[in-house]
Amino acid sequence: MKTKIVTVAVFTLTAVTIALYPMAKHVLANALPVIHPVVALALPPKITPVALPVTHVVNQRPKIEVVFVLDTTSSMSGLIETAKEKIWSIASSMASADTAPEIRMGLVAFRDRGDAYVTRVVDLSTDLDSVYATLMDFRAQGGGDGPESVNQALYDAVHGISWSQDPNSYKVVFLVGDAPPHMDYPNEVKYPETLSVAASRGITVNTIQSGQHGDTVKPWKEIASLSQGHYFQVDQAGSAVAIATPFDRQLAKVSKDLDATRLYHGTEEEKVKQRAKRDATAKLHKESSEAAQARRATFNASASGAGNFLGEKELVDEVASGRVDLSSIERDQLPEPMQAMSPAEQRIHIDTKAKKRQKLQQEIKDLARQRKSYLDQQVNKLEGADDSLDYRIFGAVREQAGKRGISYETKTPAL
Repeated sequence: MKTKIVTVAVFTLTAVTIALYPMAKHVLANALPVIHPVVALALPPKITPVALPVTHVVNQRPKIEVVFVLDTTSSMSGLIETAKEKIWSIASSMASADTAPEIRMGLVAFRDRGDAYVTRVVDLSTDLDSVYATLMDFRAQGGGDGPESVNQALYDAVHGISWSQDPNSYKVVFLVGDAPPHMDYPNEVKYPETLSVAASRGITVNTIQSGQHGDTVKPWKEIASLSQGHYFQVDQAGSAVAIATPFDRQLAKVSKDLDATRLYHGTEEEKVKQRAKRDATAKLHKESSEAAQARRATFNASASGAGNFLGEKELVDEVASGRVDLSSIERDQLPEPMQAMSPAEQRIHIDTKAKKRQKLQQEIKDLARQRKSYLDQQVNKLEGADDSLDYRIFGAVREQAGKRGISYETKTPAL
């Protein structure tokens, strides 16, 4: 009997709902005429349910994207070697902003038609180790016949690099060379057109003239002017401040020990990328100077440098921070030495690495402070440091990044 009553009640309720639905829909539509237009105006096009609130967007880390467009012909040998020594200092200078920015770097090497290559492009990446490993392979060769393929290099820097769409990101190109552009090549986009596109995308181009070639001054100044950039001239070797310190060797050693604490997990495809990063790190430890390794250690110790040090899917950091549960990772995606361990042994292995890492990171910070104090004393004894490559680049970054809300208290670059 109860079943029949319930069935009749459900049937009656359904029938009433069907009968009254059109009228209810009409009443609601007429009663709230202003809701739909207001919602339509308030929402941006193609909004998705997971769009972040405005407060989250405001609190995002600022981004710095920098591409060095570097003439690699024979006459540039001195400056190329300077770039290999100073790229970590430049990164550390950029990292010293009040709010630690995310830093991505890229390279465009160029020569001229008829040389071994016209351009070689290394895309923007937070993996500065891999970018640096590529820079180490560049050798100054070819050229020697006047103008170079500057137009193609600038075109590739603007169109061949994966610049972000973030309008608040500080996007900058440093064009470094000693020869003017070829303006006589047919079917080549000339730099005024390329710079117009760069300006529309918020990319600033600064020019650094190496040496005193008279024919280079006018186009280099014009390139900078067309994109609200700076022009400056340095000597053929780069005019950089290069001071070795008593702390470089120990920083290089501790940095190498710190790199050995990294463990990666992931799919076979991800492990291929991780091996490439480890290979790049091994290469720089083997081939770069102790001073360059010390500068890298200082950068990696900063908040901005953590991305370069860790890379993607670094197990010790992810487990120690609680972002990843070790037991949730498939055994074949663990580092190979850990695959044969018991869960308890795996945990001990991770904890041991984490404790060692913490100790080494503190040692690097202490050494970096002593190194900076030593450098400050030495720089005070130098004349003309303000005109060096280090100060010129940082001065441009400090001014231009400020327009994007990235501020620096110090006026002194990292060395």
